[in-house]
Amino acid sequence: MQYPKARKGDVIEEYHSIKVADPYRWLEDPYSEETKQWVKAENKITDDFLNNINEREKIRERLTTLWDYPKRSIPFHKNNKFYLMKNNGLQNQSVLYVQDSLADKPRILLNPNTWSEEGTSHLGNWEPSKDGKYLAFTISEKGSDWQHIKIMNIETSEELSEVIHWCKFTSLEWNKESSGFFYGRYPKPSGGLTEDENSNNRVYFHRIGTSQEEDVLVHEDAKDKNLHFGIDLSGCKKYILIASMKGTGSKNQVHYKKIDDKDFIPLFEKEDAQYSFINNFGTMFYFQTDKDAPKRRIISINIENKEVKEIIPEQEDTLSFAMVVNHKLVVVYVQKAHNILKIYDKGGNFEQEVKLPLLGTIGNIYGEKDQTELFFSLTSFTSPSTIYRFDFNKLEEYYKSSIKFDGNKYETKQVFYLSKDRTKVSMFITTKKDVELNGKNPTLIHGYGGFNIPVLPSFSVSVANWLEMGGIYVETNLRGGSEYGSKWHEDGMLGKKQNVFDDFIGAAEYLIEKGYTSNKKIAIIGGSNGGLLVAACMTQRPDLYGAVICQVPVIDMLRFHKFTVGKYWIEEYGCAEKEKDFGWLYKYSPLHNIKETSHPSTLIWTGDHDDRVVSAHAKKFAATLQEKDNGTNPLLLHIETAAGHGMGKPTKKVIDERTKMYSFLFKELRMK
Repeated sequence: MQYPKARKGDVIEEYHSIKVADPYRWLEDPYSEETKQWVKAENKITDDFLNNINEREKIRERLTTLWDYPKRSIPFHKNNKFYLMKNNGLQNQSVLYVQDSLADKPRILLNPNTWSEEGTSHLGNWEPSKDGKYLAFTISEKGSDWQHIKIMNIETSEELSEVIHWCKFTSLEWNKESSGFFYGRYPKPSGGLTEDENSNNRVYFHRIGTSQEEDVLVHEDAKDKNLHFGIDLSGCKKYILIASMKGTGSKNQVHYKKIDDKDFIPLFEKEDAQYSFINNFGTMFYFQTDKDAPKRRIISINIENKEVKEIIPEQEDTLSFAMVVNHKLVVVYVQKAHNILKIYDKGGNFEQEVKLPLLGTIGNIYGEKDQTELFFSLTSFTSPSTIYRFDFNKLEEYYKSSIKFDGNKYETKQVFYLSKDRTKVSMFITTKKDVELNGKNPTLIHGYGGFNIPVLPSFSVSVANWLEMGGIYVETNLRGGSEYGSKWHEDGMLGKKQNVFDDFIGAAEYLIEKGYTSNKKIAIIGGSNGGLLVAACMTQRPDLYGAVICQVPVIDMLRFHKFTVGKYWIEEYGCAEKEKDFGWLYKYSPLHNIKETSHPSTLIWTGDHDDRVVSAHAKKFAATLQEKDNGTNPLLLHIETAAGHGMGKPTKKVIDERTKMYSFLFKELRMK
């Protein structure tokens, strides 16, 4: 491969008496002409390579066929109407529908496919007012995390004139009178990739019929500009609760007040654990917490006297989330990396476990405090989401997807293996039922391992296609996630991050030892924190893999905190400006541990509008890999236009992306 020449600069930075070269720092500037020309040349090499794979169009055709099936969300029953998202199969964005009853024909409320020619405008959060008259909703463009809020009249479908800008990941909480809603936003950005664009988060109240400039400031913390806030309204709509968090850490404070009062009252202010509001019964507020319970429990606190009571103690299984439906506690647990569903009364007395039809993951689940039914979706590796209705007596299938894929040909096994430090780790292996363990099977291993996020069984069209291509698919439950509680997360963060890489490396070694595959037939894939995972593993064990797909990765662990929202990950990774943290970050940072050796075939994929993990990580990684590699395997970089971290990516772009990725794997793993 003749890669584009990347100029080597002379930047050297000193960290705690250690000098670290950063020759490709100029690639951090996405607006410079030199960067643009280099990216253009890299994309051309990658496109030329991928376009010459003979099987590419056959893979695209099958992916498109598999993708083309009707998809829908569970019905959300809010204020005497039902809302649901539907996609006819290949629509770029799903469409929001509304209906007066489940028997009525749904009508289109919002169709994001009409918002942009490329299909890159995405409907994010949405919430109807309490009187059912208005809908507040967020829109993001071209994959950016930035959102703006608009409002429409539900009956007439007419949009109001006011628009609210500079929001990210905000919830929308209407007041009881439906005169307005609470939301969170940042100050107007100054432009460029600066730290302060994602600081000084504040909570506001917007009144219908007024401009953004007139919005009332409800809450801020002038002492700590890096806090961001979650907003909840109590079930009775009399109280507003604010959860204050530092970065992506799992510990938070909680304050509350009556909506019309001026000052917030602290409820949990020590920031010693995670407190997630569930609902309230009068002055008894229910929370999910990991305080003195690594696998979480449910407590109540009386806001009049601050008395705390344990409602549901910590169990052997990890509590995932809970809600109040039909005045009962509906609790979803993670049991050996899949979900189970239990019902308790509001006093915490166990009533029943809902027997799920398959071993899988509950996706969406919805019901209200005063409703006597709930809906949820259930999925597995070989089964798309099926929607179920439960009336607290009987479970019935409500909607089943119809897809041109025969999942009965495949089976999933959960196995446990020992990591480097002898910790038992689980993974799911999905294969054809008659698979031969001859060490020759192309095997794709996915991992994430971070930010307290569990990785559970779920259906993917591209994985279905991979299975049809004759591949084995493996999902790992690495430390850093929350599959086994908060300790499982803590054992894979900060100075223990190497445990995550060891877990992932151990998965590949187990699969080789048991005859599933061999090193030349193994591909690894991961995105974001998972991109860091696969990049670290390939630099530590380049001999172990035949191919690597590294998506929107965090790569430069000495400078990640200097871009967009990177500073919020310090709680997870640490910060190189602290000597102790620098020690472990420098030791595993993929950018700083690339050896002069032969690396496995690698495809690095990122987006030009990614304002969560900026594309500079991928660029610097590619330039350094191409410089130091002494082998013959392709080391390719693709920077997608009008795309971000992945949120809201249109179906057409997703199919194109997966076609290229799986064509790359087909060629580099020498599949037939």
